[in-house]
Amino acid sequence: MSPVFAAHCLVRRYATLLALLSLTTACGQTTTSAPPLPPATVTDSATGKVDMPWLRQRLDSSWTFRRQQVGVALADAVTGQPLFGYNEARYFTPASTMKLLSLAGGLALLGDSLPSLRYFSRGDTLFFQGTGDPTFLHGDVPSRRAYAFLATRPEKVLAYCDIACVPVYGPSWAWDDFGYYFQPERTAFPMYGNTVRFYAAAPLVLRHAPGAAVRVLPQSVRVLPRSFALLTERAAAGFRLSPDQDDEMHVYRAPLENRFTYVPTPKKWIDEVPYRTSRTLLLRLLGDTLRRAIVGVGPWHPHAGRDSIRTLHGLRTDSLYRRMLRVSDNFLAEQLLLMASTRVGYRDSLSSDRIIRYLLKNQLKGLPDRPDWVDGSGLSRLNLLTPRTLTAVLVRLHQQVPEARLLSLLAAGGGQGTLRRRYFEPGPPKMPWFWGKTGTLTHTCNLAGYVRCKSGRLVAVTFFNNGIPGDDQRTRNAMQWLLSEVRQRL
Repeated sequence: MSPVFAAHCLVRRYATLLALLSLTTACGQTTTSAPPLPPATVTDSATGKVDMPWLRQRLDSSWTFRRQQVGVALADAVTGQPLFGYNEARYFTPASTMKLLSLAGGLALLGDSLPSLRYFSRGDTLFFQGTGDPTFLHGDVPSRRAYAFLATRPEKVLAYCDIACVPVYGPSWAWDDFGYYFQPERTAFPMYGNTVRFYAAAPLVLRHAPGAAVRVLPQSVRVLPRSFALLTERAAAGFRLSPDQDDEMHVYRAPLENRFTYVPTPKKWIDEVPYRTSRTLLLRLLGDTLRRAIVGVGPWHPHAGRDSIRTLHGLRTDSLYRRMLRVSDNFLAEQLLLMASTRVGYRDSLSSDRIIRYLLKNQLKGLPDRPDWVDGSGLSRLNLLTPRTLTAVLVRLHQQVPEARLLSLLAAGGGQGTLRRRYFEPGPPKMPWFWGKTGTLTHTCNLAGYVRCKSGRLVAVTFFNNGIPGDDQRTRNAMQWLLSEVRQRL
């Protein structure tokens, strides 16, 4: 094509365009209408598989998601029909979303109330042993059932019997988190949540008269349980437990002993620190609390046919589930698996491995991909899940538990715990549109739960993000933005 002819064609095209614009202007019409949105879902006519190409495009084009490992799986919570998958068959570190599998185990095996302890009576002696129940004088989900039972028994002797239990820390837990509230030790008979709580009042400022010198009294700290008060001391000036000391903490515990040091501040504060458990300490704490002598007698040996072994039931299970899921309580999740293990296999031990194997062969059989599951809380990085597997668990939970009860157990958007600032329509009253569980570790930010769409449809969602460099706020914001669009379009 010659340059002259090409220029002539271009002039004709512009002239045609100007004529059309003049015509529409004369007719009072406009050409600024937005193009229609693509359909929310597309179904392959050959396979029947449902997809959401627009959501895939959002994930592919997002700068936030392109820099990390992302996996997403959506399904209709009622029918179980898969709606979307993005790296849905890849394994990710699930973090605390693993608690949803622990919930499934508790719902399947524990019934309406927690097993608090097992016991039998012989003559003037009551023999009892722990079942892993974490609620004995717990600060947040306390139950006094076992306390009242032991305190009022008519037998002269209370004999605590040992039971084999898992190591105090789970596989691959961070050893240097021993002093943080989120990693108490796992035991057969926990007391006070296996932590010490410190309540510091603000320093008291005294001025006896106008113009008189101001006197500041040292900050006072109340310690519960009181048995640990004698083991707590005020930090000296320039106190450093280690060169890498966390300056945001108020109380520090020595690594291998129950010796606590608090750093005074100008404001009041509350801190919670795990204590180092032992059989000797348990018997002493029990005796001090019950004001009765407790005898340790080793493993118990009931006489077959003569000693009737019974289980004392305590707190309602839903109270524990709500606390565990809404604030992501690791300790409750770990102890939940130990309690569930009393329902299967041999009764001479409390075993996380035993109950995990049982659940994967029974209640959680037939999942899309077999989980690598090693603890109840998700603290371990040895846990691995695929997005479509966790979404399948969410679908099963919805099918097995009445919807109102299930959603009441989870953190609600704008309401409790880890979702209180997200996933709701402002009110009053606030209207949550997501219920679920977050999962956070360093470089990991996950979400799993249920989205209530504008249409009323309930969608099960798993959204995994691993390998996040730096701060995860961009990821949290991007997840909320995408799920809000899912809510609008489905």
